[in-house]
Amino acid sequence: MMNYERFIAKRYLFSKHKLNFITIISLISISGITIGVAALIVVLSVFNGFGSLVTKYLRNFDPDLRIEYQTEKALNTDEEIISAMKQIDDINSYAPFVSGKVLAYSSGITQVISLKGIDTSAINKLYNIKNSIIYGDDSFSESDNLSGAIVGLRLADKLRTLIGDTITLVSAEGIERTIAQFGMPNMQKFVVSGIFSSQNNEYDGNLMFVPLDDAQYLLGYDNTYQGYDIKLNNFDNSFKVKKQLETLLGTENYSINTWYDFHKELYSMMQIERWVAYILLSLIIAVASFNILGSLSMSVIEKKRDIGILRSMGSKEKSILNIFMYEGLMIGLTGTFLGVILGYFICHLQLQYNIYPLDPTQYKINSLPLELRMTDFFYITGISIFLALIAAYIPAKRAAKVDALQSIKWE
Repeated sequence: MMNYERFIAKRYLFSKHKLNFITIISLISISGITIGVAALIVVLSVFNGFGSLVTKYLRNFDPDLRIEYQTEKALNTDEEIISAMKQIDDINSYAPFVSGKVLAYSSGITQVISLKGIDTSAINKLYNIKNSIIYGDDSFSESDNLSGAIVGLRLADKLRTLIGDTITLVSAEGIERTIAQFGMPNMQKFVVSGIFSSQNNEYDGNLMFVPLDDAQYLLGYDNTYQGYDIKLNNFDNSFKVKKQLETLLGTENYSINTWYDFHKELYSMMQIERWVAYILLSLIIAVASFNILGSLSMSVIEKKRDIGILRSMGSKEKSILNIFMYEGLMIGLTGTFLGVILGYFICHLQLQYNIYPLDPTQYKINSLPLELRMTDFFYITGISIFLALIAAYIPAKRAAKVDALQSIKWE
């Protein structure tokens, strides 16, 4: 039974002896679905590419996870944190850190910057600083008994400093003590040992790395830490590891954040934009699906005699319904298949031949980034076929209700 239903549906759709109005509408439906599916594949691939690029740039200096002390009760619980981290196999490396705002002075220029003190022995295990260095190195090498510092490119430009120059840092806490006349501010000089470019304007324009013990002195942490940065074997497991740490440590005394939480607003906005684009472009497929409804409705009228003959030969309502549902499904599948081929062909051209170049001085990249994902393929083909079936159901239901006697009584 199923074979003859598909056979008849195929004959109605593809075996036309002449090009009629119904055939033209069917071709328009296929073309509309093809364009909609191709547009969805290309646009979502662009969103994927930009999203991955932004995540890559932000994760250069961000850990996969960060544990921060929330209360003074937790300041001396390093052993508890280390013990918890050692119980989780996904954790690759970890190190303490401190950070805060300080006043930087160099060449007569004063600038408020973000200072981060890191364990120099773990620098390449936790952060991608080494690959981002464009001048100098990441060794924090000392000069004239001054500790080394690694500075962002834009910040170095603001302070007019080069490799080997000296920068004086003054902590905000020290300034408060000076105003209260309790003493001199915490002040220390550093020599610029490296300049990095992270492709992130915020980090390049405000961030400076110094050895952990120097930052502890400047920011008033003494021998305590602000928290621990953690690197995982696979950053996709960040949310799972976060839950494990919250179970082991609790959330009362500690704040545990993932790489996503550090820039949650940005990531959320990109995700919203991606879904809005998906929904809007799906309307192209929806419009094409209305053409399926129109072409099948006219096909039901044209084939009323055929339907009557089939019913008189013993075909049930369900079989008639299936014939026109198959016809709508074949339109949807044909358009979807051609759209997938077209969409992936356009993406291939961009990836191989850079048919849409970008100005690297403005966008930091020389081509439109694309990233193809199998999940998008399932979402796109799913919505396309679903809309085609919905559009086919109404005329198919109408065909199934055709009265056999009335349709052939005058034949």
